[in-house]
Amino acid sequence: MSKNKLQVISQAPSAVVMVRPHQFQVNPQTAGDNTFQVNHSDLTVEQIQNRAYQEVTNAAELLKSHGILVHLFDDKSYETPDSVFPNNWFSTHADGTLVLYPMYSPNRRLERREDIIRFLKENYQIKKIVDYSHYENTQQFLEGTGSMVLEHQQRIAYAVESQRMHSSLLNEFCQQLDFQPQEFQAYDKSGIAVYHTNVILSIGSQFALLGTDFIESSQKQKLVASIEETGKEVIFLSYEQVENFAANALEVKGRDGNYLALSRTAFNALTEQQKTTITQYVKLLPLEVPTIEMAGGSVRCMLAGVHFSTIKN
Repeated sequence: MSKNKLQVISQAPSAVVMVRPHQFQVNPQTAGDNTFQVNHSDLTVEQIQNRAYQEVTNAAELLKSHGILVHLFDDKSYETPDSVFPNNWFSTHADGTLVLYPMYSPNRRLERREDIIRFLKENYQIKKIVDYSHYENTQQFLEGTGSMVLEHQQRIAYAVESQRMHSSLLNEFCQQLDFQPQEFQAYDKSGIAVYHTNVILSIGSQFALLGTDFIESSQKQKLVASIEETGKEVIFLSYEQVENFAANALEVKGRDGNYLALSRTAFNALTEQQKTTITQYVKLLPLEVPTIEMAGGSVRCMLAGVHFSTIKN
């Protein structure tokens, strides 16, 4: 890819898609490998649902108040407990490509929505749709920008090995969309593979948040070097900070520059020095989503970035 093309592609999306749940619950089908999930028995089902609904509502409003374009959709189904995390089933790209992904858990496959796809078609210049969802029939999975963290400008796809990320599909994606795969291994303290790359890595325009405590020791140096070679400052996160979703953040375009959208939990986990470093590049925008985080994901998972370069009038 030429330098001219690199210059016009933005790492931060121009808009985000969010899904507001009416019947939120922690997904039992993803509990086996998502060790970030928790259950609070002191809350009733109705309390959890009401809190999750309000958290997404408030988060969308706060993002909008800073000039961030939010496309908010409602989900009223009991069959899609993780619908609040739409970044896993689709991604968008500056060249006009929309990608649909194969999902590991059967109930997550129900999250793909024709109305959201139709909305994107009606409002943006989509030139091509690449659909990998049929790979669910052969038990091969690639859960979007959860299983991959994309460096859009230098065209690198960082991906942790897991049952939700098959190497063959990662390579197919990279070949079709002109990315270079950067695959690595990461485990929690129990030896369980990290389920999604975006809980330990966030790539911004000029910096990256990286939880190196999870990464296989022999691969750390290569991964850090790869990120630094793109000109970004690496901010290293501890194991405890990652557990508090400090890496599950997304840089987005706002009215007065770029923001790092992250949860209040993540914001509180960062040190003052880390916050000072980050605010050299972006403004910090913490969102209150503690109920949503019970499902094992946080703000990054809640925001499906819209990278299309052209919006229809």
